Amino acid sequence: MTKSILLVGVGGQGTILASKLLTIGLMEAGYDVKMSEIHGMSQRGGSVSSQVRYGDKVESPVIEIGGADILVSFEKMEAVRWLRYLKPEGKAVVNDFEIESMPILNGKVDYPEGIIEHLKEKANATVVDAISKAEELGNTKVMNVILLGTLVKSMGLDEIDWEKIIRENVKERFIDININAIKVGMDLVK
Repeated sequence: MTKSILLVGVGGQGTILASKLLTIGLMEAGYDVKMSEIHGMSQRGGSVSSQVRYGDKVESPVIEIGGADILVSFEKMEAVRWLRYLKPEGKAVVNDFEIESMPILNGKVDYPEGIIEHLKEKANATVVDAISKAEELGNTKVMNVILLGTLVKSMGLDEIDWEKIIRENVKERFIDININAIKVGMDLVK
């Protein structure tokens, strides 16, 4: 049985790093894993997505519309953009966080209201406040690993040695805070 995970966010949020850590952890757990990433205009605050599929045998990294078991959104508007990729019975983990796009910054449009309510109407959505948790840890950049922790727990992948994965794949000075971050993320999921 193949599982499909879609991670989405905005450039600079660490979506790709979280996807790579996830992929490494799944491979070390013995799964066949395929990953595809789309950077778009990520360096200019544009949309970033990463598709991770794992199971006994995975033929393609591509998730079709309506094919994701879980959608993890690092920014709430990105969750709306990618929602059509979620299976009807799928789960969404949404970071209650806003990054204003260029049209919003230019005053051409307003950031939409009611996004969280809309997402909860359309999907089985768990909303987390990863930015506050990252601030409590002392570095907002670990928001991505907190969200990875929520994903790990939501998918029942918490038996994988994530501490080892982080130790081997994160710069030495950021290891401890990222180990704390993944634990915080796991604790956010009941």
